[in-house]
Amino acid sequence: MRIVFCGTPQFAVPALQYLHSLPEFEIAAVITQPDRPRGRGQEISFSPVKEAALAAGIPVYQPEKIRRPEAREFLEQIAPDVVAIIAYGQIIPEELLRIPRHGWINLHASLLPKYRGAAPINRAILNGETRTGLTTMRIDAGMDTGEMLLRQEMEIGPEETAPELAARMAEAGKTLMAETLRGLRDGRIVPRAQDAGTATNAPLLRREEGRIRWEMGAREIFNRMRGLAPWPGAFTTFRGQICHVWGAPLSDALAPAGEGPGRILGSNAELRVVCGGGTLLQLSGVKLEGRKRISAQEFASGMRLAGGEKFGE
Repeated sequence: MRIVFCGTPQFAVPALQYLHSLPEFEIAAVITQPDRPRGRGQEISFSPVKEAALAAGIPVYQPEKIRRPEAREFLEQIAPDVVAIIAYGQIIPEELLRIPRHGWINLHASLLPKYRGAAPINRAILNGETRTGLTTMRIDAGMDTGEMLLRQEMEIGPEETAPELAARMAEAGKTLMAETLRGLRDGRIVPRAQDAGTATNAPLLRREEGRIRWEMGAREIFNRMRGLAPWPGAFTTFRGQICHVWGAPLSDALAPAGEGPGRILGSNAELRVVCGGGTLLQLSGVKLEGRKRISAQEFASGMRLAGGEKFGE
């Protein structure tokens, strides 16, 4: 089966490497985003998918815009049986979808039609979901609206962060993608339409979503810490400075009467923050803007916390 693989981030790498290792598949080329400046130094760097493709000796194509005519010419010249696409980062024009006979097959990190969009893993954790999954689908002109092929359910660990869940899903996804391609090749898969009436969206994250509202319950704030890792993270203010915070909810304790949201309780040995409904968050780490992350104990000692101080003021 002749394949063009289309993807960009680390999430897509396990599937590329796995498909390349199987003799029944031929990865004729990889399409990925152009090289971009990254990191604090803004040095030009390759996408994780490009690095993996070059290491495997697979030709790489990096159109600035995949809508341009040369992208169509590239695909028509290769004439793939299928395009496997995972987190590429550009909308595929309808005229390109018709080139491979099996279409463009996408691995999406949710149980469609839930969490259509760019951030399904983050949004599932933010919303306190305990289960999620993977769906392969044949993409169409809509946003994750195409016919579903195969699905695989997965649990979300109670303390699992978005990067941790993404790594697990990427590993599970590589075999699901291979199984999907085999099923299409052999005619064993019956595509199923999505129920648009039950669809939900998972839009890109915005920085301001990381700002903690201490009126939320401790569990909800903890979900934001998990779901917004590594960016934008969960942040608040302390003495006029932006600071990122980490912690975990306490299920067996409530704040003393009269203590409002954001109030910092405890001593150098143990810091707790009052959240909505009197729930408590056990603070584990703090990172003041422009500084490195430190433990809650180091924060308490270094800041010489006074009684009655609050986050969020």
